[in-house]
Amino acid sequence: MLRPIRLRPIRTLAAAAAALALVSACNSASENGTGTGTGKPGQSGTGTARGVTADSIKVGGIVSMTTSSGYSKKDTDLGAKARYLRANAEGGVNGRKIDYLGAEDDGQDPGKNNAAARKLVQQDKVFAVAPMSSVTFSGADFLEQEKVPTFGWGTLPSFCGPKYIYGFNGCLVPSPGGTLNQTWPEGIATVLGGAQGKSVAVIANDSDAGKFGIRTFQQGFASAGFTVAYAKASVPATAVPSDWSAYVKDIMSSNGGKTPDAVVSVMQTPNNIGLFTALKRAGYRGLLSDPTDYDPGLLAKDATKQALDGVHVLLQFEPFESSHPQMAQFKADIKAAAGGKEVPLNMHMLTGYMSADLFLSIAQKAGKDLTVESFQAAAQNFSDTGTLVGDRALPKGQKDSFGCGALVQLKNGTYQVSVPFKCHEPIPFT
Repeated sequence: MLRPIRLRPIRTLAAAAAALALVSACNSASENGTGTGTGKPGQSGTGTARGVTADSIKVGGIVSMTTSSGYSKKDTDLGAKARYLRANAEGGVNGRKIDYLGAEDDGQDPGKNNAAARKLVQQDKVFAVAPMSSVTFSGADFLEQEKVPTFGWGTLPSFCGPKYIYGFNGCLVPSPGGTLNQTWPEGIATVLGGAQGKSVAVIANDSDAGKFGIRTFQQGFASAGFTVAYAKASVPATAVPSDWSAYVKDIMSSNGGKTPDAVVSVMQTPNNIGLFTALKRAGYRGLLSDPTDYDPGLLAKDATKQALDGVHVLLQFEPFESSHPQMAQFKADIKAAAGGKEVPLNMHMLTGYMSADLFLSIAQKAGKDLTVESFQAAAQNFSDTGTLVGDRALPKGQKDSFGCGALVQLKNGTYQVSVPFKCHEPIPFT
């Protein structure tokens, strides 16, 4: 018989708050060391790999479970749990079971993100953080300093360049000298019958991530042949506007006094619902697109379903509607993790699942003698093919995107694939 699977429930907010006092104590006690108070980065106090025993590997996560807007990535944790459960059922990684602690909730707050990273390392002594899914990653420098392999969705600059931080589909926000994923521009061009003579408006939140998103997508859409008529990171990042009229007015006249052919929102669901509803009421009839609203749970409310009807959503993995054999495995794993119940699938589940999958794949290659050094050596020469995010390769993925994706459209209450999963040649980012 299989040994009991070591999986622990998600931490409660109360437990996380209580841990902050311990984190502070650890910081004070280790000012003249590495910051962990446990020895060299990547090691426990005994000199062995932190979080690794003869029969287990300790892993934790950081996820925005709760936010001020109500938007939640909580199912990222379920996706990771599903992948770790299957790994353990299959015997673990080179004989070691995954001791998954669950995910800390950072509340989409930079201070809490940093505190969560410190708690996982200093108190819980994890070997790795997988998944990390938030719009803020203030804990990145600490995790890099402490040599903690960390895996998540590479939509933040911290996933591009550091040695110990990995995007499950590569680096999506590179520095100059890197490359840009062209899935979104090329996909929208496919829907519109070509980019030549077509215009696009790109809008984002007024945040560091939003400003960087505008910069990258402005270049990407222009390179695909679009005229970028509007590109602003102007929507408040802390609260959803109650009045979208000023934004709608600017967008509707951005194309030389006319409406653009496409409006692309680089924002989260609450903002998308507000913006798209206002655009439709103003008479906009062009293409609408965003990268976040692939979630059957959104269809439960008529108002939400109506607001998002017709929207093309960018995916950077195989759609749930795909016949890919690994998609069938993913669905079975999610059902098992949900206690045998059928649950609505969403992109956050895939984020957690594929973050865990990349970590497991590298750890397997690292062999029985698992240390941070052996893990990093395996990562520096890692590649595989045919996954739910396409072909993966490292260290390429710490500078470039894997370049693959699809578009799905919400239409008549269901999601339909509008552009099948495909890999595009990335372009240089300047």
